[in-house]
Amino acid sequence: MENFISKIADKIEGQPMFKVLDKVQKLEKQGENIIHFEIGDPDFNTPDHIIEAAYKSMKGGETHYTSSMGLYDLRATIQETTLSSRGFKPEINQVLVTPGANIIIYLAIQCLVNPGEDVIVPDPGFPTYYSVMKLCGVNAIRVPLKEENKFRMNPNDIRKAITPKTKLIIINSPNNPTGSVITPEELDEIYKIAKENNIYLLSDEVYSRMMYGETKFHSPSINDHCKENTIIINGFSKAFAMTGWRLGVAIGPEKVIEKMGLLVQTLCSCVPIFTQRAGIEAIVGDQLEIKKMVQTYKERRDWLVDELNKIPGISCLKNEGAFYVFPNIKKTGMTSEQFADFALEKAKIAILPGTNFGGYGQGYIRIAYATSIENIKEGINRLKVALQNL
Repeated sequence: MENFISKIADKIEGQPMFKVLDKVQKLEKQGENIIHFEIGDPDFNTPDHIIEAAYKSMKGGETHYTSSMGLYDLRATIQETTLSSRGFKPEINQVLVTPGANIIIYLAIQCLVNPGEDVIVPDPGFPTYYSVMKLCGVNAIRVPLKEENKFRMNPNDIRKAITPKTKLIIINSPNNPTGSVITPEELDEIYKIAKENNIYLLSDEVYSRMMYGETKFHSPSINDHCKENTIIINGFSKAFAMTGWRLGVAIGPEKVIEKMGLLVQTLCSCVPIFTQRAGIEAIVGDQLEIKKMVQTYKERRDWLVDELNKIPGISCLKNEGAFYVFPNIKKTGMTSEQFADFALEKAKIAILPGTNFGGYGQGYIRIAYATSIENIKEGINRLKVALQNL
């Protein structure tokens, strides 16, 4: 039926990394040996004590509905960890538990921005930002992340991008796909811009526990304690190797969080209690394995960046957070898409073209090093050989 799909459904784009993953998995079923650099899924298993907490919860009968806002115990735990990590303790009604952090982007935009209004967003940036804005009929005002600024979002560029229709600014630090970290001074300046213009600030802090430099994580939420302009996106997937658990947290002004909670209630009722018990254990339990993961990512990053910079035609900044690098491949003479296709066909490695993350990603690729050092070394060696045989 030609007219079966609605106009809204026709706007749904999905995420490019999952499309590449599907393609690669089909090739693997045909016998291809491919190294995965395309998706940010930690190769570590969820620590045992977190799994045990969920198991104990299920065995204890916690397999029923709970509050759409989230389990009180988890929200109270979030209050305390926010105090220790960000310097303020939000009210309990400022905290919302969600099925993964990804959906918070949709919840926030749907509850804050009308069709036809503007949202300032980083480019390159996480593809869900763009997909949700298109779905909701809002305008994406893209601010370029420039390599000469170490891919940090520049407050002056944000200020220039503001229009009378701007309702929301999205920032992401540490950043996906570049791994860049916005300085505390820049973050506070961005907050000041949002405050002065009465604009909401959506701070995507999913990679906040994954920083490698001496600089400690800084959130713009310290300026208003998420009571006025700032909304935090956070989740358990990356830092705790819990991608399959689908557990996220939003912190923001009470009236905004209330509406986002009602939308969660409408769409999916609630997050399973046993998943939330696992989340509590992830935060308050033994952190040794978590710290080891971050150290391992740092060691992988150091080796990977050094080796990429030895390859003719490729240059790569050393990222300060997350588990992605964003190499410049312009001197190879290939576009981002051509390079990604070449890498898959000739080197049997799956990477993403920078343009999957926005138009300003042309000339770059994203490599996720959420895989073993053995795979990383094999993959880069394959790439070197393929490029030598061009």
